[in-house]
Amino acid sequence: MKFIVGLTGGIGSGKSAVAAIFRELGIKVVDADIAARKVVELGTPALEAIARHFGKKVLQANQTLDRAALRKIVFDNEQERFWLEQLLHPAIGDWLASELASADSPYAILESPLLLETSQHKMINRALVVDVAEQVQIDRACARDGNTAEQIKAIIATQMSRELRIERADDVIDNNGALDALVDPVQRLHKKYLHAANEMAGNNP
Repeated sequence: MKFIVGLTGGIGSGKSAVAAIFRELGIKVVDADIAARKVVELGTPALEAIARHFGKKVLQANQTLDRAALRKIVFDNEQERFWLEQLLHPAIGDWLASELASADSPYAILESPLLLETSQHKMINRALVVDVAEQVQIDRACARDGNTAEQIKAIIATQMSRELRIERADDVIDNNGALDALVDPVQRLHKKYLHAANEMAGNNP
């Protein structure tokens, strides 16, 4: 059994920057955003079900998923969002479990924006939250994605609150400063996780 660390945080928090440092340390990082794309690729059962349910308006000319069109539908309709989540979450979970099981590093990271909001938290041994102030989230996400502050605030409103996310965390990294300030806390946690992984594997005396 592999020791799994769940990595999460709100939009613009810096999850990807933290994940990149773990990768540089030789740790396998499994990204739930990639899983979400994989399970709706052309020819998958999930894409066929989505096309049947929503119609051709959610498909591009090449029959691949028009993610923007689908996002608009489900963002405005809670019932449709629930239907989509019921379809995709099990498929995403299966993909993640397979990737995590095949990791050849001492422990693995599950990077997911919805780690604590979904059953994905059941797959991990520890939850690591990257935390920033809401205004920092807004500023960074606007600069990165070209969205307006109002759009980012609407996304933040759909995510778990900062306070609850921290409450459910086992470890927290403060990312309100410069990106290079992330290296030291990640390296400290890396040593901690290596020790925990060794203990789980029965390698400690």
